[in-house]
Amino acid sequence: MSYLTEYTQSIEQPETFWADKAAKLPWYSQPKTILSKDENGIDRWFADGEMNTAYMALDYHVEQGRGDQVAAIYDSPVTGSQRKYTYRELRDEVALFAGVLAEQGVTKGDRVVIYMPMVPEAVIAMLAVARLGAIHSVVFGGFAAHELAVRIDDATPKVLVSASCGIEVGKVIDYKPLLDSAIEQANHKPEGCVILQRSESKAALVDGRDIDWHDAMSKAAPADCVAVKGTDPLYILYTSGTTGKPKGVVRDNGGHAVALAYSMKAIYNMNPGEVFWAASDVGWVVGHSYIVYGPLLAGCTTIIYEGKPVKTPDAGAFWRVASEHKAKALFAAPTAFRAIKKEDPHAKLLQGYDLSELETIFMAGERLDPPTYDWTVEKAGKPVVDHWWQTETGWAICGNLMGIEAKPPKPGSSTVPVPGFDVQVLDSEGKPLPAGTQGAIAVKLPLPPSCLPTIWGNHERFLAGYLEEFPGYYCSGDGGYKDDDGYVYIMGRTDDVINVAGHRLSTGEMEEIVAAHDAVAECAVIGIQDSLKGQVPIGLVLLKDGADIAEADLQSELVGMVRHEIGAIACFHRAVIVQRLPKTRSGKILRKILRQIADGQSYTAPSTIDDPASLDEIAELLAEHGLVNNAA
Repeated sequence: MSYLTEYTQSIEQPETFWADKAAKLPWYSQPKTILSKDENGIDRWFADGEMNTAYMALDYHVEQGRGDQVAAIYDSPVTGSQRKYTYRELRDEVALFAGVLAEQGVTKGDRVVIYMPMVPEAVIAMLAVARLGAIHSVVFGGFAAHELAVRIDDATPKVLVSASCGIEVGKVIDYKPLLDSAIEQANHKPEGCVILQRSESKAALVDGRDIDWHDAMSKAAPADCVAVKGTDPLYILYTSGTTGKPKGVVRDNGGHAVALAYSMKAIYNMNPGEVFWAASDVGWVVGHSYIVYGPLLAGCTTIIYEGKPVKTPDAGAFWRVASEHKAKALFAAPTAFRAIKKEDPHAKLLQGYDLSELETIFMAGERLDPPTYDWTVEKAGKPVVDHWWQTETGWAICGNLMGIEAKPPKPGSSTVPVPGFDVQVLDSEGKPLPAGTQGAIAVKLPLPPSCLPTIWGNHERFLAGYLEEFPGYYCSGDGGYKDDDGYVYIMGRTDDVINVAGHRLSTGEMEEIVAAHDAVAECAVIGIQDSLKGQVPIGLVLLKDGADIAEADLQSELVGMVRHEIGAIACFHRAVIVQRLPKTRSGKILRKILRQIADGQSYTAPSTIDDPASLDEIAELLAEHGLVNNAA
């Protein structure tokens, strides 16, 4: 089937299209109501279907005779350990831990907060919660106690699951003191905590509240799968909001399973038994969708990687894992490949690794700049697919459908809308714009399966944040355009468009140009206030390792490149070399906060920031260069 045929049916006959996809999954009771409205008037998928996501992901495959196939490979360079789990072994571990949770009183609809490092037990805990028909909320391991407390109060979990520590490059991070402090700060108190003791650092347990993972597992009886409705929640995942209060994105069971199972073949071209590696963390949506649920629903083998793209032990780590475990697909954020490129610009560490099984590299999570795309294609010798999606959708909105019809890539574009997503580019009044014109990216309702139906405990916030700006559409908050071939170009959040003397210019476009310089590993272009022009852009530039160029010379060359590609109208006159760029743990550069620093405004560092000290460094550097409050 061609992409056009598949996509057209998904838009013109959505119920027929998604009924067909749903029929491929092992429901307890197949849904007859495919699309309906809930009590809030929101479109919902598969409301009358009965199912269990953990059953679909594990038990079903065992029943089909594939219990001895490897389901998950744990690869931990930070501990020097590896382990493989067959589908039968993983099902049995999940059933046992579901029994542990049931002993703690967890039943259908209860919430369980999981605060874990990248270990198999994190995946086991997620699936065990799903097995009981309960709702998990995974919080990235190592998050500050206050931020964990905020999420505890919002989700009101019956039980917390955690580990004694997480292991980073050259250091051990004790989780238990953070967990204890969070519970102390939170108004809501969980009834119990299950703690995985790791040999690198053991934690003291609180009598009457904490239980040891291994002790509990040794005494547990396995629990059966609990049937839920297609519209019952599977998980809550918190994402940063503009108010500073995290938003609890709700994912339902039915739409999530159908969309992810479909995507594994349609987008990633994966078949049962093949190895899929999403180099992410279970604390992020990519980890939920494509470390845990997507690969297992599709009967694939997933990789749980406790390491980094660099420093564990070097910039060849990704190539080693892909080669050793024979991954067919590798999915990571562009920032991972920029880190690899910075440390190993000539990809010398790739030599000696057999990547013959690796067919495609996928990137998402932030805009994939063309220089990083070009470098990865050249050095890896593999197709690179840039696809665009959000925590709110749980899977790709735009991409290159490698399992249906691979289209010629265009660097800088996330290719075409995925079936189910009627992607439009709108002006400020909500009117569609012609090809080549930048505007707000929105998706015409109904959204396809897996997209959020609400914000946990705050439906008004859901309506205000996503549905009210453009009635009849989901507002993505991203800006961009479509070309004449229907390819979609995401240029960044809509507030990453700057207005220079009345001209709306994309900082993403300028970043493409700056990143193309031979000495530049990574960059951020932000607009700062200017009394004459309204805003002017400045570039913050991270150099490749070994690059030897004076800041004045680099600035001169970059100014010339931007002038040549965009014109003098861009008013790009300043570039500053930085030692690091402030990012979230998932790799997104904190451009909004960089703007606030440059404009002398107060700001709040988000809970997701990877290295808070980087903000102070940037503030000092901009002040030294006279770039705060546009003092220049």
